[in-house]
Amino acid sequence: MERYRHYTDASRVTLLLVDVLLIFGAFRLAGRITLGHWSFGGYYPFFFIIFGLLWWILSGQYANIYRVDRLITYPEKLLHLMRTFLLHAALVLLAVAAKGQDWPPVEYLFSVYSLSMVGVVSGRFLLTFLYRSYHKHFARANSRFVIIGAGDSGQELYRFLASHDPIGTEFLGFFSDEALPTEFQPMVRGRLADLKAFCLREQINDIYFALPLDRHQLIEDLSRFADDHFLSFRIVPDFRGTMRKDVNVYFYDHLPILTIRHEPLGMRTNQVVKRVFDIAFSGLVICTIFPVIMPVLALLIKLDSPGPVFFRQMRPGKRNHLFPCYKLRTMQASHGRPELQATKHDVRVTRIGQYLRKYNLDELPQFFNVLLGHMSVVGPRPNMVSQLEEYSKHIRTYHMRHAVTPGITGYAQVNGYRGETREAGTMEKRVEYDLKYVENWSFGMDMKIIWQTVWNMVRGEKNAY
Repeated sequence: MERYRHYTDASRVTLLLVDVLLIFGAFRLAGRITLGHWSFGGYYPFFFIIFGLLWWILSGQYANIYRVDRLITYPEKLLHLMRTFLLHAALVLLAVAAKGQDWPPVEYLFSVYSLSMVGVVSGRFLLTFLYRSYHKHFARANSRFVIIGAGDSGQELYRFLASHDPIGTEFLGFFSDEALPTEFQPMVRGRLADLKAFCLREQINDIYFALPLDRHQLIEDLSRFADDHFLSFRIVPDFRGTMRKDVNVYFYDHLPILTIRHEPLGMRTNQVVKRVFDIAFSGLVICTIFPVIMPVLALLIKLDSPGPVFFRQMRPGKRNHLFPCYKLRTMQASHGRPELQATKHDVRVTRIGQYLRKYNLDELPQFFNVLLGHMSVVGPRPNMVSQLEEYSKHIRTYHMRHAVTPGITGYAQVNGYRGETREAGTMEKRVEYDLKYVENWSFGMDMKIIWQTVWNMVRGEKNAY
């Protein structure tokens, strides 16, 4: 959804007429440059009409193109214009390719687009500059506003308006009954009880309400006051204050949807990107590294102690669904305590197993789990079933780490939280980092974790035993 949806019909019509005139001038000048004359006969008028109509249709889809106030910056304006021109050019070139020789030469088209783009961008920037200069030096502020509450929503609103320096508005201060950060204290004009008298005395036009939405009586009172004195009462929802949790707002078309927790991997597009990478990366490792290193590791394991090369154990995966997790065997096959977590100087660990654990080589078979969809290359590490049962009783957020597919390596592991978890607070920190990963996932974050994992493998990890 576009950030700004409203603009005046006058500005839209005026700017569109200016655009058409500039594009017409670009057509005439392009003819003089590439064809050697100023004439505008033949099929060129028809092409100009098609060009102009297509520009009118496309530019009408982007409201920000028609804004000249300061709520849209020059870089934003340039981005919107360039995006529209690129789409326009793509559609015209498709038409040219379909019609062939009936359309103007490529040199002429290139000149028309180049001159039109320069003309429209320059004209838009000039009109914006003149508009803003006039309002800065001659126009009087037509909107004086205050903000009720200086929590996260109030602060974000103030920073946005201050950074964009909107024309025609003047911020008169905050009103709050709570202590504010030092940087906002000079802008506080009083408590909530002082608001009405201040609004009448200073001729305030707009009141922004940025307190939690559970203040029903206060909202009703201020709304009635605004109606009685012809003021605009606008609510900037402080969902964090209302829910006492982080809240994210998404839009399905124009319908706002609130979520308590940010979950990037809940989006289908992100899931596809992550799964495609998992398949490609695990396939590459299996096809290139396994044929070289696995026979050597298997031989060393068999020579070091009797028993199988691979170790298989059921682990809880996404949404606690169990799956067979594969590893290279690093313990004596006869120890009989598979659910007991490894500790420092654990007598069950074999000599070769110590090196496999230190350099994470025992995790290599899990790339088959990735290929089968049980695991991902990066994600919260799959703990044992006994750990799931134990820590779910003591750590309220523990189960939330299972909202995504577990990984061979994870954000907690590359930050030092791996290995034994008997020390107080260790598992809590691991869960904290796992949830940070779940809430802040990005493809770049996965790449960073993979790189840190490789680096840790090279130097060895002290907590891997």
